[in-house]
Amino acid sequence: MTTTALNATNAYGNVANLLAKAVKPQTDLTAAAMPFDVTSPSAPGTDFASMLAESVRGVIGQGNASEQVALDTVSGKASTIDMVTAISQTEVAIETMVTVRDRVISAYEQIMQMPI
Repeated sequence: MTTTALNATNAYGNVANLLAKAVKPQTDLTAAAMPFDVTSPSAPGTDFASMLAESVRGVIGQGNASEQVALDTVSGKASTIDMVTAISQTEVAIETMVTVRDRVISAYEQIMQMPI
C-alpha cells in the first residue's frame, strides 16, 4: 500500500470520527480535528468542522423526519405520496453528503501527490 493510500485512509478515518462525534451534543469537533494550535473565527458556524457537524445533523434530522412520516403512513395519518417524498428527500441528502465526502478525500489525495 502506498503512502498516499495510507494518508487517505487516515483522513477518511478522521472524518469518520468527526461524523461520529457530530451526532453527540456538546462535542467540541475542532479540538478533535486539529491537534495543533489554530486560531478559529469566533462566530459559530464559520469553520469547516461546524459546517460538517451542521450538515450531519441535517441529514440525521431528515432521516428521522422520514421515519416519522413512514410511521404516520402506516397508522393512516399521512399519505403514501408524503412518505415517498420524505424518503426521496432523505436519499438526496445522503447522496449529497456522500458526494461531498468523496470530493474531500479526492482533494486530499491530490494534495498529497503534489511535489514539495
